[in-house]
Amino acid sequence: MSQKWDGIERRKSLRAEAESLLGSLSPNQMAAQPSEILMHELLVHKVELEMQNEELRRAHAELEQARDHYLELYEFAPVGYITIDRKGLIKEINLKGAAFLGVDRAKLINQRFSTFISDQDQDRWYRLFLNMMEQPKGEQQKLGLEIMRADGTPFQGYLDCVRKELVEESPILRIALTDLTEHYTISEQVE
Repeated sequence: MSQKWDGIERRKSLRAEAESLLGSLSPNQMAAQPSEILMHELLVHKVELEMQNEELRRAHAELEQARDHYLELYEFAPVGYITIDRKGLIKEINLKGAAFLGVDRAKLINQRFSTFISDQDQDRWYRLFLNMMEQPKGEQQKLGLEIMRADGTPFQGYLDCVRKELVEESPILRIALTDLTEHYTISEQVE
């Protein structure tokens, strides 16, 4: 379904296609009884509806495939994706983000992200968060912070943040979280 049609053109196209499929069944307009003409119109309409239904099924299958594709990209990304609301609460987090924080994902929803920021970096986090939430158009900002896992072990986190405006909702902060500790450990092993 790569073409886009407006409603009138689409209707004309479907009708022409349906009539071509039923061409041999078309009654002779001059000799046809009104009931035959009505029956033909109903048959054409039925074929149109069947064609629309098939297009909807095909479009639905394409949408499901696209959703599954992006869900896999989101869930199995090598970075943590976190969505934080205006109150600083985690609204969404992918599997990698939950693994970085060491908490089951379901338990992270509606928890304050700031509880995972080390004491020494709390001020830097709050300044970044408040600054991004107050800006009308969110520029992308990046910040390295020490993040504490649930078990108390720290890691060097790199936050790539962007503010998003949602329709009829307050703005959110989207964060891509990378564990730089893993990066440095790999770099040291290579050298």
